Amino acid sequence: MNPDLNRLQPYPFQKLAALFRAVTPNKDFSAISLSIGEPKHTTPQFIKEALTDNLDGLASYPTTAGSDALRSTIADWLSRRYCIPAPDFKTQVLPVNGSREALFAFAQTVIDRSKPDPVVVCPNPFYQIYEGAAFLAGATPCFLNTLPEDDYALNFSQLPEAVWQRTQLIYVCSPGNPTGHVMPLTEWKTLFEMSDRYGFVIASDECYSEIYADTPPLGAMEAAQQLGRSDYRNLVVFSSLSKRSNVPGMRSGFVAGDARVIEKFALYRTYHGSAMNPVIQAASIAAWNDEAHVAENRRLYTEKFARVVEILKDVLPVSQPDAAFYLWIRTPISDTAFAQALYRDYNVTVLPGSFLARSAQGINPGENFVRLALVASVDETVEAAQRIAKFCRQLASSL
Repeated sequence: MNPDLNRLQPYPFQKLAALFRAVTPNKDFSAISLSIGEPKHTTPQFIKEALTDNLDGLASYPTTAGSDALRSTIADWLSRRYCIPAPDFKTQVLPVNGSREALFAFAQTVIDRSKPDPVVVCPNPFYQIYEGAAFLAGATPCFLNTLPEDDYALNFSQLPEAVWQRTQLIYVCSPGNPTGHVMPLTEWKTLFEMSDRYGFVIASDECYSEIYADTPPLGAMEAAQQLGRSDYRNLVVFSSLSKRSNVPGMRSGFVAGDARVIEKFALYRTYHGSAMNPVIQAASIAAWNDEAHVAENRRLYTEKFARVVEILKDVLPVSQPDAAFYLWIRTPISDTAFAQALYRDYNVTVLPGSFLARSAQGINPGENFVRLALVASVDETVEAAQRIAKFCRQLASSL
């Protein structure tokens, strides 16, 4: 067996199940889960129809590169969304089976094992796929703590020069999971300069880019264009329809950016066997070409944020993030004790922040935080917030 498999840590939801194993939730309340970032809004009907209207595609093997129609649709969407020249769909765009598969496989392409002790840098807290991808590519993950005192920005000075010299890949997530932080142009400028200095590749995870209240978040390709990097050197962006279009089960996304890197990634995926089903490609074209359903999706999240923040603001330090659909909230007691007691007393599930992070630079930056995913219906989300507020008032009276 691959010995690197032994380096993988339990997934956050495995840890959550273990935390709750000895807890019986209050049966006076229906179960509400705010722990998993799985969209629960209704899948648009036109996407379902596009799937059923193209079932003949099941009779054909898909190509790794995907259809020209899908790739050009994605390129056109990138141009519209970020006000940039449309990337070359033949060399700078590649459809993938959701961002999760691609983010993992990307490290297997990028990491050069012939160089001693390669490093993959990740934000902390983070999406655990980054860490697993690093381990199974034969690299060591190193973490940049994203802290409230830094406005959850990447503080590159946390890692010494010797680590940066061995860094081959950095994962960034903007809008961030779990904080919702959006990287500004100044942060991108620093990151691009460091990529030029040390030669590492940037994997920009942008799967939450379409969930925001007012201002569309700055994207990596948009930042690159503004900074005169029209070739997107050493930059690859990852995006997905899962959150944007409420189709997490469809597994459809794309990578875009540096043609040189994407060429190698496409070669890897030819052997990996991760070609997108032609039926999914047809439905994806329909989804990327429509913005009305995305605007409605944002409206629902905006309503939930407004109502939940209003309910919780007197009992927890809560405010609306830059983007994405999470609330990242400091807890008055340990994050695990908070989650366990809330589940026991009110049958609401939230995710302890320490499960999303690793100890680095002497701290676990997720400790004493919880992540709330506002993915359920408006009514159910509001009900969960009301229960959390009651729980916090009871908790305050007992401290």
